[in-house]
Amino acid sequence: MAKTDPVIITCAVTGGIHTPTMSEHLPITPDEIVADALGAAEAGASILHLHARNPEDGRPDQSIEGFMRFLPRLKQATDAVINLTSGGSPHMKLEERVRPAAELGPEVASLNMGSINFGLFPLADKYPEFKFAWEKEHLEATRDVVFRNTFKDIEYILSKGYANDTRFEFECYDIAHLYNLAHFVDRGLVKPPYFVQSVFGILGGIGTHPEDVSHMKRTADRLFGDDYRWSVLGAGSSQLRIVAQAAAMGGNVRVGLEDSLWAGRGRMAKSSAEQVQMARKVIEGLGLTVATPEEARQMLGLKGGSRVGF
Repeated sequence: MAKTDPVIITCAVTGGIHTPTMSEHLPITPDEIVADALGAAEAGASILHLHARNPEDGRPDQSIEGFMRFLPRLKQATDAVINLTSGGSPHMKLEERVRPAAELGPEVASLNMGSINFGLFPLADKYPEFKFAWEKEHLEATRDVVFRNTFKDIEYILSKGYANDTRFEFECYDIAHLYNLAHFVDRGLVKPPYFVQSVFGILGGIGTHPEDVSHMKRTADRLFGDDYRWSVLGAGSSQLRIVAQAAAMGGNVRVGLEDSLWAGRGRMAKSSAEQVQMARKVIEGLGLTVATPEEARQMLGLKGGSRVGF
């Protein structure tokens, strides 16, 4: 993972964390998801990490039909790498979460590398009222939920993805998740190069202190050596600070409205593209270059956009 490599920008455009009340700019409908994703790709994102939403009320939707409302349009309009979530929402069952990746065979699918408390409930108190009844219930329910990702669950998702030659974005919310990934490496169940996405700032996972970021990098270096590509995402207001630190350390970065609704102190982002542009300025200000989709494919050993199932 040389510092001279181009930097991969992943953009996560909608996710399953933020709800419609929190930002009028959060993409909900297929048209909005397409527009936000294409804007991010044009701004420099080489990977688009995608969730689906119910277009009527914005509820997370892991159905094949939900994804197929926008995936063919994106495939026709951009050569960016498509990355489908297998996380979905902490409230979904495993079979529901993995179905889009298993049936649609994207180039990349996300894979959470361990069970964690996934606390979104503090957000419920920040809004006096919500547009839709499900929003507050969705947030409050995380006070008593474990986002389940057991070893058996991970093995199941790996088998479904690798059957389609889909590679994985290994989402690591804590140091233990790196050791979980190393366990699968030792068993020969995952293939290098490992695309390790370190997640900072989710209540229940590792924090956002610079030492937390450095600790993740040191541990991953020790466990995986030259066999991995490191990327980071910072939740909320920590997004750009963690982008800057990781880029300076030779890492790749992830931004987008799934992870943060902000584009600076007290200013809401109007699109994911705005955050991609901000990350790009940091990267290029460090004398680095932003990876094209084809460079990202080469760096991660991907199968190519012509071999997906949508």
